[in-house]
Amino acid sequence: MIKILFVMPALYGGGAEKSLVNLLNLIDYKKYAVDLLLFKQEGLFLTQIPKEVRLLPLTSSLRYAYKFDMGMFGSLSGFKTGMLRLMGTVVCKVLYKEKAGQQRWMKCYKYCLPNLEGKYDIAVGFLEGEASYYVIDKVNAKRKILWVHSNFENIKKNDDAAAYKEYFCKADKVVSISDKCVQVLQNNYPDMKNKFVLLPNLTSSIVLSNTAKADIDEVFSKDDFNIVSVGRLTEAKGFDMAIDALKILKDHKVPVHWWIIGDGELRKCLEKQAKDNSVEEYLTFLGFKANPYPYMNKADLIVQTSRWEGKSVVLDEAKILGKPILATDYATVKDQVENGKEGVIVEMDAESIAREIEHLVEDESVLNGIRNYLMARNYGNQSEIVKYYKLFDQ
Repeated sequence: MIKILFVMPALYGGGAEKSLVNLLNLIDYKKYAVDLLLFKQEGLFLTQIPKEVRLLPLTSSLRYAYKFDMGMFGSLSGFKTGMLRLMGTVVCKVLYKEKAGQQRWMKCYKYCLPNLEGKYDIAVGFLEGEASYYVIDKVNAKRKILWVHSNFENIKKNDDAAAYKEYFCKADKVVSISDKCVQVLQNNYPDMKNKFVLLPNLTSSIVLSNTAKADIDEVFSKDDFNIVSVGRLTEAKGFDMAIDALKILKDHKVPVHWWIIGDGELRKCLEKQAKDNSVEEYLTFLGFKANPYPYMNKADLIVQTSRWEGKSVVLDEAKILGKPILATDYATVKDQVENGKEGVIVEMDAESIAREIEHLVEDESVLNGIRNYLMARNYGNQSEIVKYYKLFDQ
């Protein structure tokens, strides 16, 4: 058996987390023995970890390094780690501002956190940042693989690219999730061009279609054009543009209701924006949903207003469900959406989003054409798991 460790900060409702859960539910456990280390054992996807995966218990050092807990005051080691977390975070925020997260590891955690016990054939840092740093610095493994789930040009805005180079050099392979994302990495680090490889996010069409049949409590009115968006409430996802677009649609008396699945740091700001624009009646924040698919399945349109993405899991899932897509023209969107056939790509502003939604509401033939195109195809890619096996078995 090949022994693999996956490292992830937590299992909240993001695309990278969903990608990992999908992989863990497809992997061959007759061939691979899998351990999972989470810095926080939290998130709606925790319940979707298959029983074959061994979730590693957290040491007090890791637990207190990533989460404040009154229990840290019960032991000297816990107190020391708690103070390290407090001082490291505060000092780095003062000195490094937006680069604080990365520098906390470089200046503090790299030297103070203990190594993980045990040996592995493969260790995987499944998310850029501290999960990857931990695998390189703290795990004993014959091979180490890092994942980058976003466009590296956007990662560079908040992190030191030179530090990433140090860790990429120490990894055996660095995986990203779309042609564009791999190309960006290769352009940034041409001296290790061959280290970067493409592996798509995995989505099982059978599992997704079955879970989409579940009942929900909310009522989607047949008198409304129901829009569903899924994603973290962060700047990257552009939900502020969605709310501005909804205001335009309301002013034009277009009968829409917008459902947003997800949570995040901007929720209060977005709720205030909705109130200030008097669109609360036409907008529902649903929060995180472990199973968003029944909501997506009821949608007339899946809208993604992102400013940037690596490769969107949501768009792959929308295509499997046969749901027309409207997406903003961020850098990697054309890797996933064939404009005019699988959905519509619009300029990245509220006016363009609202204009196209209004057009789709008025001309149902366009939506029907997209639906028919999607339903005639099989978008599930569970068979791509063989590419993962090839990487693991090298």
